[in-house]
Amino acid sequence: MKNLAKLYILLFFSGVFLTATSCREKTTEEKVEDSIEAVGDELEEGVEEIKDEADDAIDDH
Repeated sequence: MKNLAKLYILLFFSGVFLTATSCREKTTEEKVEDSIEAVGDELEEGVEEIKDEADDAIDDH
């Protein structure tokens, strides 16, 4: 019975520890990386829009 109680206590504290450590703020490096990725995605979308408009313009002539 003592082993079972120890197991439950260990599981409880492990869960609390994992929950507390997984909810951390992003570091500055991670924030910058996310911003760079967002800009890259926007650039890709812009290039595709320009390409589509150019294709439409070519098709119209």
